[in-house]
Amino acid sequence: MEIGVIVNPIAGMGGSVGLKGTDGQAVLAEALARGARPVAGARARRALAVLASSCPGTRVAVGAEEFGRLHLRGLELGLVEAGSGNTKGSEATRAIAMAMMERGIEMIAFAGGDGTARDVLSVVGCAVPILGIPCGVKMHSGVFAVSPEAAGRMLADIMAGSREQITYAEVEIMDVDEAGLRTGRLNARLYGYARAPRIRHLLQFPKGASRTGDDAMLAALGQEIADEMEPGATYLIGPGTTAKRPETALGIEGELLGVDVLRDRRLVARDVSARQALELANGTPLRIVVGVIGGQGFVFGRGNQQISAEAIRRCWPDGVTILAGAGKLSALPQPYLLADTGDPILDAAMSGHFRVRTGPRRSVMMRIGHPGETSR
Repeated sequence: MEIGVIVNPIAGMGGSVGLKGTDGQAVLAEALARGARPVAGARARRALAVLASSCPGTRVAVGAEEFGRLHLRGLELGLVEAGSGNTKGSEATRAIAMAMMERGIEMIAFAGGDGTARDVLSVVGCAVPILGIPCGVKMHSGVFAVSPEAAGRMLADIMAGSREQITYAEVEIMDVDEAGLRTGRLNARLYGYARAPRIRHLLQFPKGASRTGDDAMLAALGQEIADEMEPGATYLIGPGTTAKRPETALGIEGELLGVDVLRDRRLVARDVSARQALELANGTPLRIVVGVIGGQGFVFGRGNQQISAEAIRRCWPDGVTILAGAGKLSALPQPYLLADTGDPILDAAMSGHFRVRTGPRRSVMMRIGHPGETSR
């Protein structure tokens, strides 16, 4: 069995600099101007390193240069090139996917986000199963592994087992209007269904809709957290209605889908980048407030990449507050939360039980990290 790997070299670059994605050349130019750095190649290598360790010599068809080969050199894999690399952006992804189809590839893994998933789907449909190595900003689709290492483990399991033992599921390919996100509007659209390997604890679920039954408890919790805020400490308030509850209690109008900075119960800056967050917190105690993504269970690494691994390390665990309605937690398809910070050592260190606050003076203990997860 030969698998294909496509890397979208610009995927995820807009996340840490607060651009909500990297669709389009103008947005890419702005991301670069803000100091964004590529992330997809390194994350693809993390995934394929797991495959190479478990199944050395696996034949892997890759995109040319930055679309695959450049990032996987030196791994114990049999690399062959598919696609010329003469095009850029979405066109390149589609051309490489077509070349892999013509080659008879039986599984395509791609390093990217929802936009990359759309591009691959537009070529392969349900004819070839696909698997997303998570590199984007939003990743609402159900085709992504929960981490690069989880994607590698899935590929290794597929290569080690017989084809008859592999089961697949139809999963939604969703994408969000990035321009709308930048103005605070969340408009998700279903683009179709893809086939993905069914390994439940390694494949993330699609993002779920918000739940309203917890509103009163969360409003009271927001006031409680606002009252608890430490003088002189810098607070990074994550995106989403739940995380913004302390701001609402204080009468602060923050950026719903961005990361805000508060100090002494006042707004210091709205919608900051990862670098700006650290600069504004310099010399002060750092605190982080985040919510939980419904339907998925992620607390870091999906839509809040402006909260960097460096910021999390500075205050984990005592300086991190996770908020979630009890209804949202009970509706998760798995009984645990997930973190994909971009730093596998930090992800492993965060694995364990953590107190999630669900209301004033109310909390539940939940595990962060999926069952069977090993140090990454």
